[in-house]
Amino acid sequence: MSTIEERLEEGRTILLDGATGTELERRGVPMNGIAWSGLAMATDPDVVRRVHLDYIRAGAEVIITNTFATGRNMLRLAGEEDRTAELNRQAGRLALQAREEAGEAKAQDRDGAWQVAPDSVWVAGSISPMSGGLGDEAKSSAELLRSDFEEQAGLLAESGVDFLILEMIRDIDFACFALEAARNTGLPIWVGFSCKGTNDGGINLAPALYEEIPLAKGVAAVMAEGGSLAAVMHSDVDITGPALEVVDSVYDGPTGAYPESGHFIKPNWQFVDIIPPTEFTNRALEWIGMGTRAVGGCCGIGPDHIQAMSERLSHVAARP
Repeated sequence: MSTIEERLEEGRTILLDGATGTELERRGVPMNGIAWSGLAMATDPDVVRRVHLDYIRAGAEVIITNTFATGRNMLRLAGEEDRTAELNRQAGRLALQAREEAGEAKAQDRDGAWQVAPDSVWVAGSISPMSGGLGDEAKSSAELLRSDFEEQAGLLAESGVDFLILEMIRDIDFACFALEAARNTGLPIWVGFSCKGTNDGGINLAPALYEEIPLAKGVAAVMAEGGSLAAVMHSDVDITGPALEVVDSVYDGPTGAYPESGHFIKPNWQFVDIIPPTEFTNRALEWIGMGTRAVGGCCGIGPDHIQAMSERLSHVAARP
């Protein structure tokens, strides 16, 4: 099996999975008031594994661990920090088990139902610099944040993930702390920036923490410190195209897009006006036409969207 870095060099579009947390919610897994879907590995491990498996079956080449909300920086506020190691290790195991199970099912498949060979599926370990208080991370010291990120990056690397993905980047300093921790594992790193439009037509990292930071400034500063792909993620579908143009203006490397649909009212995602799979696929084709190398979905986007994209995007190459 090639590495994710080698796969990036091939030129063909890489199909990511859709959301894990909102898909767990959609399937009835209760969301924690602070750690959202972070406790699902303990309460509903089989559902977590099946979500990963369903995305592989739909055609995803990359599945992302359910660890967006399992860093100690999240779990501390939820009163569950003693479970940090357990939850992160279990999340890695469940994703890897899903890949293994997919491989076994593929070997027995007679009707060609599998969209992608499971032995060409990579597992990405998710790390988020945010906290469950959606702003409480600002109260943490740099030393504590570094320690939290180093711990989670190490746990995910030990679990066997293929690479790390930093998600919902909205602050330069915190992103660089997380990036430093991820680099120490020696694994490849992708970075997902979240953003929104401004009243004057600009695009900023969002939600803002200390200050409003233009997307261009954030991407340039963070990607200068490392990372092999810059993605626009957990951002509205409509802002994704313009945001990718901004990313391209300050970063020469590969880009990705995995936006959201719906909105969040803590602790639950509101599945309102979810973009239909066909329309989502059409948008993805536009982003690929801009040169985007990896496409998928975040909150609100499910296996049906990935299935639709898989059927349309087979062997589609992004513009150099």
